[in-house]
Amino acid sequence: MANLVLNRIKTPDGTILTSYHRHDFVTHEDKNGLTYFIDGGTEFRKASRHDDHPYENLCVYDDDDFEIVRESYHWGTRGIKGDQPVKWVALSQLDTDHIEAILETETYLKEHRLKLFREELAYRKEHKLTD
Repeated sequence: MANLVLNRIKTPDGTILTSYHRHDFVTHEDKNGLTYFIDGGTEFRKASRHDDHPYENLCVYDDDDFEIVRESYHWGTRGIKGDQPVKWVALSQLDTDHIEAILETETYLKEHRLKLFREELAYRKEHKLTD
């Protein structure tokens, strides 16, 4: 079974809603007067449903093409000193040193998440990408 990498929808008026973490409940009142929501980050997917005015599902899973996955998986960072507001950065945009530090220190992460970081390092090596 595939794991969620990006929990995102696009409402009928074109607004994109993204839930980055487990308790990241995001809402939007659409131009059609209906309220849309998304929740769960990459842990679970929960979204509003309006059968007459559906949203577009923009979710990405870890079995999608890695070119898409690396642009879609986001890591919350507070900067090198940990004193900045949380900023969500695509896996493809993280420094290699940062990815290596995550793999070394964030041992609580589920294996399918750790695998994304290892795959990114392998991708960079294969494509000769440097920071």
